[in-house]
Amino acid sequence: MSQPGAISPRPRVVIVGGGFAGLYCARSLAGADISVTLIDRRNYHLFQPLLYQVATGGLSPANIAAPLRGVLARQRNCRVVMADVTGFDVPGRRVLAHDGGRDCAFTYDTLVVAAGVRHNYFGNPAWESWAPGLKTIEDATRIRAKILSAFEDAELETSPERIREWLTFVVVGAGPTGVELAGALAEIARRTLRRDFRRIDPASARILLVEGSERVLPMYPPDLSRKAQRSLERLGVTVLTRSLVSDVRPDGVTIRSGDMATAVGCRVVLWAAGVQASPLGAALATACGAELDRAGRVVVRPDLSIPDHPQIFVIGDLAHARDASGRPLPGVAPVAMQQGAYVAKLIRARLDGAALPAFSYVDPGSMATIGRAAAVVDFGWVRFSGYWAWLLWLFVHILNLIQFENRLLVMLQWAWNYFTWGRSARLITETDGTARHPPSSVDG
Repeated sequence: MSQPGAISPRPRVVIVGGGFAGLYCARSLAGADISVTLIDRRNYHLFQPLLYQVATGGLSPANIAAPLRGVLARQRNCRVVMADVTGFDVPGRRVLAHDGGRDCAFTYDTLVVAAGVRHNYFGNPAWESWAPGLKTIEDATRIRAKILSAFEDAELETSPERIREWLTFVVVGAGPTGVELAGALAEIARRTLRRDFRRIDPASARILLVEGSERVLPMYPPDLSRKAQRSLERLGVTVLTRSLVSDVRPDGVTIRSGDMATAVGCRVVLWAAGVQASPLGAALATACGAELDRAGRVVVRPDLSIPDHPQIFVIGDLAHARDASGRPLPGVAPVAMQQGAYVAKLIRARLDGAALPAFSYVDPGSMATIGRAAAVVDFGWVRFSGYWAWLLWLFVHILNLIQFENRLLVMLQWAWNYFTWGRSARLITETDGTARHPPSSVDG
């Protein structure tokens, strides 16, 4: 195997992953006398916090994604490679990859792994076929197709029982993603589609939000969790706390609460209940003896490097890092962005023969939206909810989009959606990968 292209005499930094952590690391190395190679299996950076908007037809995929080559076009010391990383040769300091039908390797002096996480079905991988999670654009368009197809199939049904199944939506997990999905589903059913069908009433749809802990948004303070639940219930969402999904089938789920199990007939199940690390975490652990936590994340030192391998860093959702009090850092975008910038600064410092103190996360606060003009915000020193929290949520998410044109497009689209209750990206395309199920009977 060989590395494509000329080998630079400058120190070589290879970054695996073009998400928040990897991209911020690469951009923070701009102007340094370093050769940077950013490897990702896709050619774009994805703004994951707004994926649910694509999944519910509010935005198009291009609104929340930016081509990596375009983002880094002016950074002359950085090149982008579209390839699948398959492993690591730590003694030889090489990243092994599969690129365009051939095997290749990328030599590094410093390696930064920011490969992220995927869905966790807690030992039930077969459930993914019927309960897709939300981590990629492909996931979002698949979910969008499932949601919209459910209404289309209900319109063709004549059996009341089957109609009820098609119009029952189950969201598993009441973290920020689950809450946002449930709220958006309720708005689609109650407002966006209310005049679009002739035989069914979309407003009769049931949206069930299932959470294993005692409250929604369990990582938020209890008062904000209560406000979020009240907002969901006003939208018509049925919140089931202290409940677990114990089985997922093509035509329904089983929900267990204590000793009682209830079968719920439904055709759309959306998974927002947990994550597990990318397989590259395990590959890296095998290659260099790193420790993994229960979710498969790589346990890192305070400077985000791997013990006994100071030239290898793991950042973002793949890293098991702790704050000053010993608590694991959450897998959220601000953590990833700050870690990426920190590692870039540390790489620069090492080239100058200097050192940096351990990584210290500065928590900017957290926020989640429930629906139109409803959100919760926790800055630690102040907490609030409602309309002003929602406006702040809009502003922060627009500000954090990578490209200016995306910010403008999203702002205009949201303004239009707000005044019209519309969701213009309600498309079911052939590439969504969702097979339509024929209705039990059709009365033309």
